[in-house]
Amino acid sequence: MSEQRQFTEYERKITLWGVAIVFLLSALDQTIVSTAMPRIIAELNGLALYAWVTTSYLLTSTVMVPIWGKLGDLYGRKPVLLAGITFFLAGSWLSGVSGEFGDLPLLGGGMTQLIVFRAIQGIGGGALFTTAFAIIGDLYPPRERGKVGGMFGAVFGLSSTIGPLIGGFFTDHGTVELFGHTIAGWRWVFYLNLPLSLLSLFMIIVKMPKMSHAAKGKIDFVGAGLIIATVVPFLLALTFGGAQHAWLSPMVLGLFGAAALGLVLYVIAERFATDPILPLDLFRNQVFSTANLAGFLISMSFMSTVTFLPLFMQLGQGVGATESGLSMLPLMVGIMGSSMLSGRLVSRTGTYKAYMVGGIVVTALGVWLLSQMTADTTRPDLAWRMLVLGIGLGPGQSLFTLAVQNAMPVSRLGVVTSSGQFFRQIGSCIGVALFGTILTNQLNASLGKVMPGIDVGKLHGMGAEAQAGGGLALPDFVKDLIAGAITHTFVLGLGLLAAALLVTLLIPRIPMRDDLQAVVKAEEPAEAA
Repeated sequence: MSEQRQFTEYERKITLWGVAIVFLLSALDQTIVSTAMPRIIAELNGLALYAWVTTSYLLTSTVMVPIWGKLGDLYGRKPVLLAGITFFLAGSWLSGVSGEFGDLPLLGGGMTQLIVFRAIQGIGGGALFTTAFAIIGDLYPPRERGKVGGMFGAVFGLSSTIGPLIGGFFTDHGTVELFGHTIAGWRWVFYLNLPLSLLSLFMIIVKMPKMSHAAKGKIDFVGAGLIIATVVPFLLALTFGGAQHAWLSPMVLGLFGAAALGLVLYVIAERFATDPILPLDLFRNQVFSTANLAGFLISMSFMSTVTFLPLFMQLGQGVGATESGLSMLPLMVGIMGSSMLSGRLVSRTGTYKAYMVGGIVVTALGVWLLSQMTADTTRPDLAWRMLVLGIGLGPGQSLFTLAVQNAMPVSRLGVVTSSGQFFRQIGSCIGVALFGTILTNQLNASLGKVMPGIDVGKLHGMGAEAQAGGGLALPDFVKDLIAGAITHTFVLGLGLLAAALLVTLLIPRIPMRDDLQAVVKAEEPAEAA
């Protein structure tokens, strides 16, 4: 193994600030667009393509995560991070100008342009998350990574909460006249990335030290292609299934079949690859396999809950978009506080498992408390329930990645970090898709009994129209039906958290290393939990 360079405290701090900005960019972009979407589809005439604005970003960012991780191991974090920021910067600017010049050759109208440009943005976004955590691993030994990872978890919590609020503010109040040209407010949701991206590029190019890479090898293009051939059809099937096409329709079954074939071919190809992009032998490490499975399950429940909370408030309780964004602040406070506290405790004690288990238990309590809400739940009542949920979610933002990094050699830091992000992102996709389908089907069944001919699609249209006027005007009994269906969805998340708890209990408890070189070998018996 090549010798690991020692960094000065100044080099660590300046690099950490640059990477924190990058991390904020990636996390913020996952939430800031949501509140701008009704205005975007109204201006670009793209209601039929609504889901694809998010799906295109999600697809490209997810499939690129393991590829960027492997590139970081082979060529170093700095060039990969610069490439990721460049893609993200270009995609953000192009997304902001979508439709400004009318129909374009090959790209068509403004909505199609936005979908394509969001895909470009996603290519870069896939590099930002995974490289940020890998750089933490390069700069700090495992025991010190706890408090740094906790800070990044707090950044994620902050962005997840303020993103919708910022997006709503710019959409409502950001329209300006420049040189006789009107710039719609929603375009600033994308333009906001430009100064932050340029600042992070400057800091990384000028201030970030060179980080030597420890791995040797070449890019596994066959493996990368088969990952894409597996993940893309699978996510498309989840996107289309139940909403636009029946689960047993030829299209959805065909997509699932294509994903299964891609997975089989990937396993076969990687057995013979000299330098696989996601080595199968990693799964023999118990920390790697159990921590990633637990992260996958927690992400399914977490995103399914957080995604539907604004829907509960806006449709189930009739509040406006700005108020619903402000109501998410207790969730942010909980995530930030517990993430930083657990990180510091891990660095101080050298153990992480107890905080993982405690976080899942408190998360389950928070989800259960949310499942007991009704359309009449008051803002203070909702606030303390979300605070409990945030406290539980905080430790999981970084500790599962930290556990895997601690159990693996430095030369594989990039690939194991990216794999964790990959599995969590896949879990988020699956959770939102499946729970969204369950919610839609339950709402359609309930509404059909009391309002024949009315379905979720019509209610969504009513809601978007009402939000522009500042509130929702739905009958109380409809709000009760919507609130009940959403809270029922929260209950289903408890099963996933129970499974995640059982898996987490199986994670070996390996003491945190105090240096960057020593590694606990996978074949050594881990201390019993």
